[in-house]
Amino acid sequence: MNNTLNKFRILAVLAAGALALTGCSTTASSDGDDTAAVESAATTLTTSDMWVKAVDGGMTAAFGMIENPTDRDITVVSVSTSVSDMTELHETVENDAGEMVMRPIDGGFVIPAGGSLMLEPGGNHIMIMGVTDPILAGDDVTLTLTLDDGSTLEVTAPAKDYSGANENYEGGSGTNMDGDMDGDMEMNE
Repeated sequence: MNNTLNKFRILAVLAAGALALTGCSTTASSDGDDTAAVESAATTLTTSDMWVKAVDGGMTAAFGMIENPTDRDITVVSVSTSVSDMTELHETVENDAGEMVMRPIDGGFVIPAGGSLMLEPGGNHIMIMGVTDPILAGDDVTLTLTLDDGSTLEVTAPAKDYSGANENYEGGSGTNMDGDMDGDMEMNE
């Protein structure tokens, strides 16, 4: 019986040791890369106060706040929506003539680590072009943000009436967000 008791003690010590060792393991891969433990960017970003300017057709834009609580920068590289086949990420800048104009932003929108990005009339915004059906105040518009890690985040933005947000493209001619042709390409706010 003494021999059997010793076997049980040895097995108990081995089991306790194995259990203690498993508590020390990590999710990192053997090459030291711990990206398996990192959440996708889409699960970490939050949005608030998102909205789209109501329009009869032509162009409109989406605005609101995107927040990044992580310790790494996250970039929105593109956006899509069912209300249009063409969207662009835009910034508003001063041209050589001192006029404020909008243009596609190179590289996408970077939401800094621990920071936020405000999308607003006269600033960064999501341009929605080629809208054929009216977007009426109160309609919900779904936007799908594609992030630099390949993940996507769906955001619902209500449409609302707004008399501003009439930025125009940089260049010689184009269409403002009300769908009107405008050759001077300056801000109409």
